[in-house]
Amino acid sequence: MSALAIAALTGACLGSGLWLMFVRLPAMRQPRFAERIAPQLKSVDVSSRLLSSQTVTPFGPLERIVRPVARDAVNWLNRFSPASSVLAKRLDQAGRSQSVLDFRAEQIIWASAGLAASTTVIVMLAVSGNFNPLLAVLIIIGTSAGGYLLRDYVLSAQIRKREGRILAEFPSLAELMALAVSAGESASGALERICRTGHGELAKEFSRVLAETRAGAPLMLALQNFSNRTQLAPLVRFVDGISVAVERGTPLADVLRAQAQDVRDLSKRELMESAGRKEIAMMVPVVFGVLPLSVLFAVYPGIALIELGL
Repeated sequence: MSALAIAALTGACLGSGLWLMFVRLPAMRQPRFAERIAPQLKSVDVSSRLLSSQTVTPFGPLERIVRPVARDAVNWLNRFSPASSVLAKRLDQAGRSQSVLDFRAEQIIWASAGLAASTTVIVMLAVSGNFNPLLAVLIIIGTSAGGYLLRDYVLSAQIRKREGRILAEFPSLAELMALAVSAGESASGALERICRTGHGELAKEFSRVLAETRAGAPLMLALQNFSNRTQLAPLVRFVDGISVAVERGTPLADVLRAQAQDVRDLSKRELMESAGRKEIAMMVPVVFGVLPLSVLFAVYPGIALIELGL
């Protein structure tokens, strides 16, 4: 490594350390409301200080240094993000209990990982003598933005997988609820029976509905919140059917069986559509791979015989 590269790396480390020392001064940091009122609260802390000193990540003191800076950066970036409510809904759809700030922090960590990887590659290229400033800037910006967006893509994939599991579980649980209602139980009692016997994402959502009703919310309001969290058309129809059946006094078991049959028909239609798309996709290797080889094997012997006859 050249002397210029060593000097640049040393200067960057020194500048980062001085900047961290400056921004962490008490005069440069506004204390939070919880920190201001903590001395006035008379509470007994029964937790172990030894366990509370453990860090979440294996980076030790580096985590305790970087965590406040990362939290401040997330709070600052969150002020310019108008999609915080949308992100909160997506986290609910994914079944994650983390807050928007925690997810933004994860995105920043992923972007920092991309930045570190690209910086390492650029330094190795500079040491070997193949350094292009414009290409280096593009690589650093691209990898940082890619890491930030990759975390969002992973969240979208988690939402799709969870919605697929919910739709797969819905017909069985709906028929179980219809059986419980036919046996004389109420809608809340049927949901409680489902939560005791069922295991899966939909059973967890029904447990959350029961928790809201036990906290004092009406059953229809809790079910409406459930449909707003999932935003799946079959579940929205399921909640609407239950509300109409409760309001008008129609048999709830028949409504639940019809909802389960609708979801099964929907899964059959999606399977047929997927099979049609796969059939079209299979035409590509057949037309561009198998068919030319078949024509070649059919025509080549004739051409060879013609050449021998000549």
